[in-house]
Amino acid sequence: MSAGHIFSRGGAERVRIARGQGTELYDVDGRRYLDAAGGAIVVGVGHGRGDVARAIAEQSAQVAYVHGSMFATAALEEYAEALTAHLPMEDPRLYPVSGGSEALESALKMARAYHLARGEDRHIVIGRDGSYHGNTLGALDVGGRASLRGPYEPWLGAARHTGTPYEYRCAFVDTHPEGCGARHAQALESLILELGPERVAAFVAEPVAGAALGACVPPADYWPAIAQVCRNHGVLVVADEVMTGFGRTGTWFGSDHWGLRPDIMTAGKGTASGYWPLGLAIASGEVHRTITAAGSFVHGFTYSHHVVGATAGLTVLRILEQEGLVEASARQGERLAGALRRELDGVAGVGDLRGLGLMQAVEFVADEATKEPFARSAKVAESMVAACRERGVLVYHGTGGADGARGDLILLGPPLCITDTEVDEVAGVVGEAAREVLAEAQG
Repeated sequence: MSAGHIFSRGGAERVRIARGQGTELYDVDGRRYLDAAGGAIVVGVGHGRGDVARAIAEQSAQVAYVHGSMFATAALEEYAEALTAHLPMEDPRLYPVSGGSEALESALKMARAYHLARGEDRHIVIGRDGSYHGNTLGALDVGGRASLRGPYEPWLGAARHTGTPYEYRCAFVDTHPEGCGARHAQALESLILELGPERVAAFVAEPVAGAALGACVPPADYWPAIAQVCRNHGVLVVADEVMTGFGRTGTWFGSDHWGLRPDIMTAGKGTASGYWPLGLAIASGEVHRTITAAGSFVHGFTYSHHVVGATAGLTVLRILEQEGLVEASARQGERLAGALRRELDGVAGVGDLRGLGLMQAVEFVADEATKEPFARSAKVAESMVAACRERGVLVYHGTGGADGARGDLILLGPPLCITDTEVDEVAGVVGEAAREVLAEAQG
């Protein structure tokens, strides 16, 4: 269907969606799709929630917009108070924005402002190879996706990068799997010392690598060792929880799996479950106090601290709490992982299955023994998306994880309200699609 005057994202033909309910979407012709990707791993509480829509409408009817630099609102204050109980931080302070990229930009500025307030001119930020943190320039620079950075390289270059835990393709072949976290921490410390600790402001990473590398879970010793290196050198830990937050990995936040207490956090996607463009940059009490004691935070957006966004966020938060959806994510994540293992057992070309909670990935390879990826021309990931969609299941795909160009995977992140029957349907369709697509790719 023609996009008319819309500047579309990509060139693929799009299905026009008419409505959604729970885990299901229906197009204008009435065809049903099981949304096993939650859009872009966004939808947590499910589609078609009348309670969220009503809360947004009621708040909009009372007051839809006031400028955050001049006015306070009860909705935002209530939301911040309610969310605090779930955040893995001491005395947190919320800076609401319009999405994950804005949240990351805000977090970078917080880190810079914190060090300036302490009389230190730290400005270098360290990200990780292969990572994704958003498409605004600061977020793109911290990210390590060459395909996304390429056109804009002349505008980038302030950030530096270290390795990412990718246990299926571990860089430390001589010692893997023992002590991988310690080796990553040593690499980070070496980079900090090379750059000069007095110049390094922050280390930015997702607790579990998201779409870019496909639900790569770090070894158990990774985050404790990384956090200690950062603390030793006065480097702030910024946890990007845009994809891993709000129950996606089976805990409230991905950081919870390792007891990580970040100095700054970002959130988005599941924050308002797609009902409102809501992101959060969250500072620990120490970071907030240090910044504000030195004066105002030189930063802001027209739509930050939005009253309707706060209402949407609070309503989604209450649903997650009252319906036990974080616990459901852990439970259904185990079921999905088990079902995928059964369906894909013995299928040639399936390299790795990994993930936490309802964030699961399948990586495909041309040679299972050597882990050689398929040629990019084979478009295995894209073919998997198409084959699953033909069977009524929507999945998300990723490419380039193996070497920056090659590497095919699909990522599953359905709404946390997915049922047992629907989990089994997703796994069954993925199995059917994989057998078809991989057989064709291998000739």
